[in-house]
Amino acid sequence: MQPGECWPFTGSQGYVVVQLSRKIFVTEVSIEHIPKSLAPNGMIDSAPKDCEIWGLENEMDSVGSFLGAFTYSSSGRPIQTFKVENSTAVSYRFIELKINSNHGNDHYTCLYRFRVHGYVDPTDPGSV
Repeated sequence: MQPGECWPFTGSQGYVVVQLSRKIFVTEVSIEHIPKSLAPNGMIDSAPKDCEIWGLENEMDSVGSFLGAFTYSSSGRPIQTFKVENSTAVSYRFIELKINSNHGNDHYTCLYRFRVHGYVDPTDPGSV
């Protein structure tokens, strides 16, 4: 992973919706950012900070189900995993990551990797 090889967006807030290949029961999510040692100025102020996870029934779902909130630590490991706070009996194919703040960069936020962990819904008839 190299500095700049990320999904950048303007400002400190944004969101991304990912479509999974199968419906899963979400148990955890992981966020990855470059380590401070790779950052040109030794700071990772563009890293996401306060985040939320939402499960969506479909790509047009504008409300979703709140699965949890977490804080990515700029002094932690580059990859950090967070347990879902609100486990549900519902599986999801669409997951929304809302980034509500970053670590101080007013101009942009960078998301390097976002992973969704869980187990496949056995009633899901197949992949996309």
